[in-house]
Amino acid sequence: MMRTLASVLVWLTLAAGIADATTQETQLGPVTAVVRLEPDTPVIGDAMTLSIEVLAEEGIEVLMPEFGEALERFSIIDFVPRERLDPDGRTRFSQRYTLQSPRSGEHVLPAILIEFVDRRPGHDPAPEGLDAYELLTDPFSFDVASVVQGAGNLELSPPMGPLPARGGSASSLWFWAGGLLLILLAITPFAYRAWVRLRSRAAVRSAYELARSELDVLLAGPRPSGDRIDDFFVELSGIMRRYLERRFQLRSPELTTERFLEVVSGSPDLSEMHQVLLRDFLRQSDLVKFAHVIPDAKAIQDAVNAVSSFVEETRDDHSPKPATGAIGRRAEV
Repeated sequence: MMRTLASVLVWLTLAAGIADATTQETQLGPVTAVVRLEPDTPVIGDAMTLSIEVLAEEGIEVLMPEFGEALERFSIIDFVPRERLDPDGRTRFSQRYTLQSPRSGEHVLPAILIEFVDRRPGHDPAPEGLDAYELLTDPFSFDVASVVQGAGNLELSPPMGPLPARGGSASSLWFWAGGLLLILLAITPFAYRAWVRLRSRAAVRSAYELARSELDVLLAGPRPSGDRIDDFFVELSGIMRRYLERRFQLRSPELTTERFLEVVSGSPDLSEMHQVLLRDFLRQSDLVKFAHVIPDAKAIQDAVNAVSSFVEETRDDHSPKPATGAIGRRAEV
């Protein structure tokens, strides 16, 4: 009863500060998702903030949406993911996007899929025949206003009257259309292969750039101490796991540390040195998050250096370099 009341108070407090936002809440069992778009009446050219916040009970593993999933129609200017542990044991996940709309008029924010696995004793981890529960938010529509009020109702008329029809025979049009079609058919296979290569490279760059950006945001805050050390290591290990998922397609957020290390040990993409670095870092993070071990300043810096080195050394498709722990730009807490 007290936990339910606390949850209601949290959402009421959140709603009090977003009167100018479009908000939608969806709940499935122990997981609640809130999708918020602000402002609720944007003007073309304005930056819009889309927030996806998920609150999960203790023992629930949440898999947040992929970066940019269902948002292809908008321009993504910025992306900030976060994860933290509430005092009552529940985990709060969030993704914040800064978007721009390419046009004015009515838009629809598509449904957003959030998956989770129930690790609580006595509960089924997932529905029969599925890997995880699926919480799907409802789509909702919103309007993007034009800069010129009423511009959508304006009618344009030519000042000099209608233009005369251009001359030209139907046979010449068919000739040029046929030639253009042959050219397109000839270059299509080469264009497709080039597109596949560029998409593959872009995926690798995106994984590195996102991890680097998330790490920079984390380190821009104050030096972790006291109660902040636990939150700091939750976010630091989250950066490492999300990078591994994007870079090597290892779905790490839904696995325990030991099970994930078993999967990594069979990956041909990671050298033995990188596997050792990853194992030591994840186990140290578990000690801080679950055993409440408080590391000293050197241990914190070593953990940051481990994540930074791992991301830098595995950023492309070349054979991974040995994890020396002292390469390129070194992140300082």
